[in-house]
Amino acid sequence: MTLPADFSPDEYLRLHPDVRLSGIDPTQHYLAWGRDEGRAYKRGNDTLYAKVEGVFTADGLSSIHNHDFMSDPRFIAAYERGVQAAGTDYNWFWRVYMGLWAARTAAKHGGDFVECGVNHGFLSSAIMHDLDWNSTSRTFYLLDTFAGVDDRYLSDLEKMGGVADKSRKWIEDGTYTSSIESVINNFAEWPNAKIIQGTIPETLTQIDSTQIAFLHIDLNCTIPEVAAIEYLWDRLVPGAIILLDDYAYHGYQPQKEGMDQWAEKMNVSIASLPTGQGLLIKP
Repeated sequence: MTLPADFSPDEYLRLHPDVRLSGIDPTQHYLAWGRDEGRAYKRGNDTLYAKVEGVFTADGLSSIHNHDFMSDPRFIAAYERGVQAAGTDYNWFWRVYMGLWAARTAAKHGGDFVECGVNHGFLSSAIMHDLDWNSTSRTFYLLDTFAGVDDRYLSDLEKMGGVADKSRKWIEDGTYTSSIESVINNFAEWPNAKIIQGTIPETLTQIDSTQIAFLHIDLNCTIPEVAAIEYLWDRLVPGAIILLDDYAYHGYQPQKEGMDQWAEKMNVSIASLPTGQGLLIKP
């Protein structure tokens, strides 16, 4: 079996990000599987369809819609920096894409960035790489226990649902970091990253910024999440972007309900995204 004369390995990888992510040589993949699967190896003449072919399936999301970002060099570089921070790839492609969109949009406004729930630093590292953080005059506040969920702030529903046990399991298997030193080392290239270790809401007073353009909340429990947005709301500039990691994610219903109750009180609306995230723009 021979390759078509006009076969381009680079174009094949652009069309099929799953092949690029697998690490398989594109020529080998096409000859062994791609041809029989009917995969295109170059762009067709039909301009109505996306550059990246196939169905997107990852992280609880399946879509036939455009996901050309999977072959965007800027996205790839930022995503790979996130993988470097975590030491593993969680296949959070569309979630990270939304995080990068949110950060790029927030960067149009004045103000610092805040992440409540950093863990290894996957998303925040991707954002700081993407925005060339050292060229900005902003501070990125990074708050986490760096030791899993603090049981004291679990709601009764979360205790009944086994959130504490899940947290301990994830500490043991490395999903949650228990090494503040590794986190410090990861963010060392960005002097304007301020790491704050401890439990939210107790550590929120250490955020001394009066203007915040971007807030990412990923605490995996309700009480600290609501406390964080409530405490920081008045410091968020008009147009600030708030991204809630688990707002609509499967298995995190108490967090959604807690945020919805807060939003109703504040007369604002949270968009539920198919990535499992929630999106809010400060009026």
